[in-house]
Amino acid sequence: MSPLWRKKSGGGRGARAEHLARQYLQRQGLTFVAANVRGPGGEIDLIMRHEQTLVFVEVRLRSHPAFSSASESIDARKQHRLVQTAQYYLQQQGLTEALPCRFDVVALSSLEDSNAVQWIVNAFGAA
Repeated sequence: MSPLWRKKSGGGRGARAEHLARQYLQRQGLTFVAANVRGPGGEIDLIMRHEQTLVFVEVRLRSHPAFSSASESIDARKQHRLVQTAQYYLQQQGLTEALPCRFDVVALSSLEDSNAVQWIVNAFGAA
């Protein structure tokens, strides 16, 4: 059985999905900070800034629109890994003071339609 939400890899569709998500978020007023940040817990697709808040973004490319939502596709284990990687990033950047952070999800149902974006702010309330 194929996954309902495919994780993007290195190039091709994944890189395009992340690029479209980044463009979308920038149009919404967020500022780009970093992409494909790796840590002991895995990888964070995008790091953006929204005013004073640092936003860790998971990008999902929908393989079938009739099944689970983007937020449902990120289980407790994946959430934990994202939090670990975010903590690692903050330590590596010397951001030890209290800094507001949140975790968003950007789900794309098409790479051809720039309107096929679902942006979930504070997707799992882990901040």
